[in-house]
Amino acid sequence: MSLLTNVMDHSLDDGYAEAAARRGVEGRAGLPRTLRAKLGLAAGLVLAALVVTVGAAQARIAAPTIAKEKEELIERIEDGSKNADNLQENVDDLRASVEEKQREALEKHGDKGARRVALLSGATPVKGPGVKLVVDDAKDTESSGSGGPRESSGFSDTGRVRDRDMQRVVNGLWESGAEAVSINGQRLTSRSAIRAAGDAILVDNKPLAPPYTLLAVGPGQKLSKKFQDSADGQYLYVLHKDYGVRTSISAQDEVRLPAAPSLIVRTAKPVRTGEGSTS
Repeated sequence: MSLLTNVMDHSLDDGYAEAAARRGVEGRAGLPRTLRAKLGLAAGLVLAALVVTVGAAQARIAAPTIAKEKEELIERIEDGSKNADNLQENVDDLRASVEEKQREALEKHGDKGARRVALLSGATPVKGPGVKLVVDDAKDTESSGSGGPRESSGFSDTGRVRDRDMQRVVNGLWESGAEAVSINGQRLTSRSAIRAAGDAILVDNKPLAPPYTLLAVGPGQKLSKKFQDSADGQYLYVLHKDYGVRTSISAQDEVRLPAAPSLIVRTAKPVRTGEGSTS
């Protein structure tokens, strides 16, 4: 019975009883008990509230200033874009004027073959019967990272049209009898370069986006058939059949090609017209 009595009288361990007594002395929530501690806590709360209030007030005051600076920056950007567009228009006008004077000089001082030279060099716009060839990437083609399609010596992966594909197509048109060729409105000359920059195809350093529309001046039906029967036409057919590259070709009664931009006359030699004379 003494054991039961002891358990009933001392149900809480002495350690727990001591901790509970100490907690009661310090306060249930651990709040400061002295006046000085309470004043310190109040001062801290007031200081925190003051900091938050000042920060909110400063943000409210600075908001109109930030908005004004943003509007000024947008205006500067728009003005700069307008100035750049105006300068580009002036450059284009001056370039067109120079090219027109070059063409006039070639026609005025050239011989009977001047027009043909101007045509083959891309110095003048041209129109006439021809073909329209459209080449586009395969459906659902994604941009490739390193190791893109057909970077090796043979076919390897996706149906994205590459610069080497376009080179073969253009060369095939020339070999099939085309007198003038353009890609997406970009006139090609004997000095034109078709290169790649990432996934983009560059023609004379100008990026082109698919689909690629090629216009070629020449005998329409004959030019179309000869190109499709050529090695380069068969190469394009393989791209279509095996890799899903989309293509279409049709003869046209008339196609119009612009003059090549920034044509530069680099060298000129006098042509001997008779014994002892030059012109």
